[in-house]
Amino acid sequence: MHRLYKQKHALWLHIAFSSFAITDEAIKTKLYDFSQIAFRHMKWLGNAILDAGEDYNYDREMALHKGETLFEILIHLQTEIQNIQKEYPDTPLGARMKTDDAYLLEYLAEIVRNPQNNENVTAFNMQRKWHNKDLDQEQIDALTLFLFEESYKEYELILIYAYMQARTKSALHFNVFQDLIDESHFHLKSFGNMMAELGILSLPRELHAMTYIIKDLQQFVIDGIAEEEAAKVMCKELSAAIKDEALSQFFDFVNYQESYHIELMKKLL
Repeated sequence: MHRLYKQKHALWLHIAFSSFAITDEAIKTKLYDFSQIAFRHMKWLGNAILDAGEDYNYDREMALHKGETLFEILIHLQTEIQNIQKEYPDTPLGARMKTDDAYLLEYLAEIVRNPQNNENVTAFNMQRKWHNKDLDQEQIDALTLFLFEESYKEYELILIYAYMQARTKSALHFNVFQDLIDESHFHLKSFGNMMAELGILSLPRELHAMTYIIKDLQQFVIDGIAEEEAAKVMCKELSAAIKDEALSQFFDFVNYQESYHIELMKKLL
């Protein structure tokens, strides 16, 4: 179960970041939906491990496949999904994961069967161009730094809140953690798609166990509020620095969302 959990963690990231890399909106949306299913698999697996009196961690062994075409990415994803099949237990949860994967494999096979669906992928080309907008180097550098820092932060928060949610006995805490997990998924998706647009898509770094094994929840929340305040400052600075109205509006939007995250976290106190 521990090996399966690690593999499912990797598969969630493989599917999610494949969706970020792809430009075809229909395929991108479908893959992202499947990534959310894979994340629920992770949650259920984690609960099963805890119910057995054991524990899990967020260690991972994976590298992001940086394909240059849609088909390269999808074929690699097919291999990753097929490799995990033999690990599923003969349980209702194992059956659910296996049938979810079977449907995803059929979907991927359908896409790959039609050569017209193939397209070039520029998510990893490192060109650092934002659409056809003429952002200067200083703006591109500020945007790049923000996306690397904040994509890691959102990945980190998804996993930390999920870890604490699985262990809380408080309905209030459970619901707040769920809201924060959902919000961080949205931000990770947004930042991942932006990184792909710039050609700098990459995985966030791995979490150290001391990041998510929280000994003092109150201090963690206090520190988390301070981190959200810092993110608000970064959003404001980036909004002012970027000379593109749509981007500035987006970062204002994220800034306002961070304000409500602080209110949610205050409920935990």
